[in-house]
Amino acid sequence: MSTTAQDTDTPRAHCTVDADGRTTFRVALRPAGRPRLALVPRARKNAPPQPTRLLDLEPHGDDGDLRAVLEPLPALAEGRWDAYLMREPDAVRERLRPGLRDLRALVDGNLRQRPSPVAVRVPYATKDGFLAIRAWLRPAHAEAGRLDLADGAMTVHARLHGAEPSDDATALLRLRGDRDTTRSFPLRTEGGGLSFTAPFAELTGAASGDQVWDVFLRPAAGAPPVRVGRLLDDTADRKTVCVYPALTVGEAAARPYYTVDNDLAVEVTAAR
Repeated sequence: MSTTAQDTDTPRAHCTVDADGRTTFRVALRPAGRPRLALVPRARKNAPPQPTRLLDLEPHGDDGDLRAVLEPLPALAEGRWDAYLMREPDAVRERLRPGLRDLRALVDGNLRQRPSPVAVRVPYATKDGFLAIRAWLRPAHAEAGRLDLADGAMTVHARLHGAEPSDDATALLRLRGDRDTTRSFPLRTEGGGLSFTAPFAELTGAASGDQVWDVFLRPAAGAPPVRVGRLLDDTADRKTVCVYPALTVGEAAARPYYTVDNDLAVEVTAAR
């Protein structure tokens, strides 16, 4: 693949994430002035604005690269953070392109129990080829694992992080746009995780037209529901990666999918 002049002129940052959530950036840049790496949050609907996170780029080792470290704390607010180079404190920001991204420590992230709040960061390349970080920050999180579709139902295997399930914990599917319309299903304990089965027939007919049901676990009666999703690995955007078939149930078709926030939901439409 050829490299354009624009690609050559645009600075790149290599990054490595360790098991503790620490992200180390390396930029090939001669040390001069006070260069910094800036993480700039994108605006989010119904969320307060967040300040830019500035990291000093400093010499490290004998390879001539400059290094900046994003420590696990303080956690990044949930959302997308674009990476920029600032060659001086008052210099114009330059978008960084991704170099090598070593995310091996994230691959089995679901196997490590996470305390509350659950903080996740995944460096990734944007659609237009720049470096960004996808961050999640939640009081608790239910990490979805295997999802089985059979006999008009879905069985979800999950692991709860940041909360402890009680004996009366349940799975909860809630009709999007109508918080009062829900369906509850019993949870089964299996090793260090949980599972539940949701028959799609219980989701059809709840409202006219197409519907979307968001998936939660409720750790205890009266406790706030915890979103089910896939966050704890090296995939920043899962919606087009994990694609499930639709099952026909009566006059409707039901299909589980991951949202743009990597949360699990079920779409119910009229059978075609």
